[in-house]
Amino acid sequence: MIKDILVKLERDAARDHVRDYAISIAETFAAHVAGVSFAHANLPSFVLPDVPSDVLASMLAENEAAARGAVTRFDAAVGRSGVSNEHRLVLETEMGPPDVFANIARRFDLSVIMQSDHENGVHNDLMIEAALFNTGRPVIVAPYIQKEGLKLGRIVCCWDGSRTAARAANDALPLLKRATAVELFIVANEKTRSENEMRGADMAQHLARHGVKVTVETTPAADIDVASVILSHSADCGADMLVMGGYGHSRLREFMLGGVTRGILETMTCPVFMAH
Repeated sequence: MIKDILVKLERDAARDHVRDYAISIAETFAAHVAGVSFAHANLPSFVLPDVPSDVLASMLAENEAAARGAVTRFDAAVGRSGVSNEHRLVLETEMGPPDVFANIARRFDLSVIMQSDHENGVHNDLMIEAALFNTGRPVIVAPYIQKEGLKLGRIVCCWDGSRTAARAANDALPLLKRATAVELFIVANEKTRSENEMRGADMAQHLARHGVKVTVETTPAADIDVASVILSHSADCGADMLVMGGYGHSRLREFMLGGVTRGILETMTCPVFMAH
């Protein structure tokens, strides 16, 4: 069951839809929701020494005011919904926001973060990577165009037989069991070349034993087309959510999103539930 949810609050009120989406999940599962707001400067650490002290102080003051504003709006929204809630305001710390968020998220069933909007200067990629790879918990990334709350009409669950795909399907069971329809979607390529995986029969039976109303859909695609195939299919079938394993590549002691995962998160049109 999903009993507590962590959402990264956005300082820009125009992006409060992610807050409302997280609250709608809490309402569905009678869960507790916590909003965390960050007042850190949006500058790389190597740039900070070159920023005049008065300019930096002004930026920090503006950021803190915006972060406090996000908390105030969160408190008002959860007050209207009546769900159990709390908020956390994080000022300057030795750790950056992604590490702080990941540390907090380990104590929650699920975290919710809004998709980056690079054209408008909103960069959540590192936050998403930290939530995915450093928490041991699943994360839902909500598209910045998301206006509606949680919908569980049709969920597309991506399957390739891998450990991460199995983890995502298992972590998503509370959502899958409530969905009207779940489609086990298999992209036939090198990773799913065995006949058993392309049929998806064993995994479909496993989900069915949990009470999931599941069907199997298989489509061929070259490895380089996987992200576009998944996104196209989810749009064509009117998916309310994608469930998938979150893949990454090691960079020293950290991880960065893999090509398929990054491609989906860049052009997603529905919420994406990921686990690693």
